[in-house]
Amino acid sequence: MIPPQEASARRREIEDKLKQEEETLSFIRDSLEKSDQLTKNMVSILSSFESRLMKLENSIIPVHKQTENLQRLQENVEKTLSCLDHVISYYHVASDTEKIIREGPTGRLEEYLGSMAKIQKAVEYFQDNSPDSPELNKVKLLFERGKESLESEFRSLMTRHSKVVSPVLILDLISGEDELEVQEDVPLEHLPESVLQDVIRISRWLVEYGRNQDFMNVYYQIRSSQLDRSIKGLKEHFRKSSSSSGVPYSPAIPNKRKDTPTKKPVKRPGTIRKAQNLLKQYSQHGLDGKKGGSNLIPLEGLLPSPLRGSPPGPWINAACVCAADVSLGHEHDYRVKHLSEALNDKHGPLAGRDDMLDVETDAYIHCVSAFVKLAQSEYQLLTDVIPEHHQKKTFDSLIQDALDGLMLEGENIVSAARKAIVRHDFSAVLTVFPILRHLKQTKPEFDQVLQGTAASTKNKLPSLITSMETVGAKALEDFADNIKNDPDKEYNMPKDGTVHELTSNAILFLQQLLDFQETAGAMLASQETSSSATSYSSEFSKRLLSTYICKVLGNLQLNLLSKSKVYEDPALSAIFLHNNYNYILKALEKSELIQLVAVTQKTAERSYREHIEHQIQTYQRSWLKVTDYIAEKNLPVFQPGVKLRDKERQMIKERFKGFNDGLEELCKIQKAWAIPDTEQRDKIRQAQKNIVKETYGAFLHRYGSVPFTKNPEKYIKYRVEQVGDMIERLFDTSA
Repeated sequence: MIPPQEASARRREIEDKLKQEEETLSFIRDSLEKSDQLTKNMVSILSSFESRLMKLENSIIPVHKQTENLQRLQENVEKTLSCLDHVISYYHVASDTEKIIREGPTGRLEEYLGSMAKIQKAVEYFQDNSPDSPELNKVKLLFERGKESLESEFRSLMTRHSKVVSPVLILDLISGEDELEVQEDVPLEHLPESVLQDVIRISRWLVEYGRNQDFMNVYYQIRSSQLDRSIKGLKEHFRKSSSSSGVPYSPAIPNKRKDTPTKKPVKRPGTIRKAQNLLKQYSQHGLDGKKGGSNLIPLEGLLPSPLRGSPPGPWINAACVCAADVSLGHEHDYRVKHLSEALNDKHGPLAGRDDMLDVETDAYIHCVSAFVKLAQSEYQLLTDVIPEHHQKKTFDSLIQDALDGLMLEGENIVSAARKAIVRHDFSAVLTVFPILRHLKQTKPEFDQVLQGTAASTKNKLPSLITSMETVGAKALEDFADNIKNDPDKEYNMPKDGTVHELTSNAILFLQQLLDFQETAGAMLASQETSSSATSYSSEFSKRLLSTYICKVLGNLQLNLLSKSKVYEDPALSAIFLHNNYNYILKALEKSELIQLVAVTQKTAERSYREHIEHQIQTYQRSWLKVTDYIAEKNLPVFQPGVKLRDKERQMIKERFKGFNDGLEELCKIQKAWAIPDTEQRDKIRQAQKNIVKETYGAFLHRYGSVPFTKNPEKYIKYRVEQVGDMIERLFDTSA
């Protein structure tokens, strides 16, 4: 049970809370009343605002619509005015641009093209909107006049600024082909950069707006002329430089000073170069392999007969004679110097055609290389100026004159070679070989440059190569036949039995083929009718060339045998064959010819040595008529101490007299004969000296003290040493 005091406290607490709740409830009621009153006031305000807003809307919407219509009308008016201004501007284009068009585009291309654009738009407008308007004709005429001025400006820029490429620059451009060092590319600026940009802009405008392709004809005609003149200028440069200094020159690289050009020796593919090389080689190293010129003989005994007073043969030339003679070796250094000076003397008896042929050959080879490089450069320039779908055709037309000139000159070389073959001037035909080799080496670049050109253009070089191969093969064939059929002319035979001009020329010709082994082999292979020849290998060509050289040597040997019969003295005939065989063998050994011959004839060297030895034995038999007088088998037999009978004394006298007369006669005759090879000359002298001295020594020992005469000095004219000295002076015209 709760105590009364706690119940009273509890009651008071509840009553206090009830009183607070009543006060809160009273506050809430007052707040609700105020809220209701505010709501009523707000509803009243909103109702009034809505009413007013509706009135405002009803007043503004009509105004807005009117304003909108007015704005639309204003825009239409502005557009109309703009269109009118635009149309009116077309009517003023002619008058605004006429002065600019009349004065031309020179010096203000940008402004001029802007005016042409305005005229173009005016033409299009009148064509679309007023085709019968007189203004159309006016702007059309102005447009055509402007287009003609642009075409004229294009031609003028191309004509004024297209320059011929100088020979010096061309030589620099192609010099990198023959040099191992990597050089900077030589720039070719056909047109100044600013001019080139103007030309490009004009060409693009003419294509896009002018609807004109005539400028392409102008372009290729001007550039074609410059290309042709550049190549001709290079050729003329070779002629002038060769006639003045002998060596065309050019700066080595572009960054060198142009006033200090670097001379560049030109490769000399012809006979003069070969002769000079042989001259240098054999003046330093004799055929016996010893350095120096001590093994040389006098020039008179060595030169083939045409240079010693007789008329030249049909295909002799100075270079062939000199190279052949020098390769044998002479006795005096001044003879070598004389030959060297003669070869280099532009006004001497050995100057002339061969040097000119070399210059022409070098010039043509360089012109071919120049054409390739310049054509490549022209194509690069053309791609900037000419539209892509017209580039190949324009390029084809551009290179025709220069290419035709090269091909015509090549055909002229072929024609000259054919004429040379007819007159048996085979040294002139050799110009075909370096040219043909160069054309074949250059053909891949040619084919690349001529990609996309007409078939007739692409076929020009292969056609020329075929012509050169044909004439070269013909020359080789006729040369072999000429060696075989060269007539035995008595006046053309060397009186001293030295090397015949036929031999020297034949060997020099074959030596020069070494420089063109692949070319000559390909010539021979191109004439083969077998199916295998159509895809011949280098080995096949080498075997053909080896067979050909063996054929020439065989024909030469047969002809020399025939010629040797011209000599009445068998000994001189043997010396003649010995000299020629020895010359052939030494020439083969000194060059790569012996390796080439060995491809198909392994025993060639041994065969020549046997021939040489056989001729030495034949020559030695000429001394039998001397030694037979004193040979033991023909001597009288007598007893020592027994007085000789008259018959025996007379026989001894006859033996001494026969020996003396024979010795003197042979020494006198054979002293004028020549054996150019020192080693062979000493060998033959020594062998003969040993035989004669031994036989004479035995004879003199046996009969020198026999009283067969009252005047022994009349019969015993020579001591054994004197006989040896006399034989030692054989084959020596200076003794």
